[in-house]
Amino acid sequence: MVNPARLAWGLKRACLDLGVCIHEHTPALSLDEHGAVVSVGTPYGRITAARVALATNAYPSLLRRHRPYTVPVYDYALVTEPLTEEQLASVRWHNRQGWADPANYFHYARITTDHRILWGGYDVVHHFRGGVSAEHDRRPETYATLARHFFTTFPQLEGVRFSHAWGGAIDTSTRFCVFFDTSHRGKVAYAAGFTGLGVGATRFGAEVMLDLLAGASTQRTALELVRRKPLPFPPEPFRSIGIGITQRSLARADRNQGRRDLWLRTLDRLGLGFGS
Repeated sequence: MVNPARLAWGLKRACLDLGVCIHEHTPALSLDEHGAVVSVGTPYGRITAARVALATNAYPSLLRRHRPYTVPVYDYALVTEPLTEEQLASVRWHNRQGWADPANYFHYARITTDHRILWGGYDVVHHFRGGVSAEHDRRPETYATLARHFFTTFPQLEGVRFSHAWGGAIDTSTRFCVFFDTSHRGKVAYAAGFTGLGVGATRFGAEVMLDLLAGASTQRTALELVRRKPLPFPPEPFRSIGIGITQRSLARADRNQGRRDLWLRTLDRLGLGFGS
């Protein structure tokens, strides 16, 4: 159980204590090799380093050849107003365990330290050509769906209001799991495709990138997960068509007690999706 914002703030504080210089709102525009160093171009000049770790998440990679391996999809969440002691007692949810249901279109839920319920998931929204934009961060129709499902799950909380709602982009790969690679003769390492599972897994991903940048052979770099990349997504419009077919098949499986149709069974055989 980790609060992602507090984790990021804590990592920032640790970096600053070590003398790291953080430049927010500074887009990286290019990546070039110059002898023993790599330079990153920004609107304010170039930064040079002996090694570069790329952690661009859902945003387009500076390595063009990696861009087909991820697409951004949007996930959304609601948070209730603080619950009273009586409301908490009616839910019978003790010790703040986090949970998710087992459906393909799943919900996830958490109780915050100030006794709110965070309720998210279900809708996974992909936009044609895979754009990342702030205009996609809010989606009232998904909020309405989440609210309806919330009160189906917790009918005893009927009438509770939601104080917060938001959304954001997730970097998805075809195997729904992180992949790694290097470029520029080992001076650049890359990790992406966490598919919503990055809050804890990015610490592992960072250690793998450090191993790769050091040229070290470790138990981590020996993993097939690290050595093998997923299949890339096809170009548009086939990308959106394939994602749409997959989403409809997953929804159909949820309605049919998990029975997977020919399309999903084919993806399973190809090693695509969570089953990979």
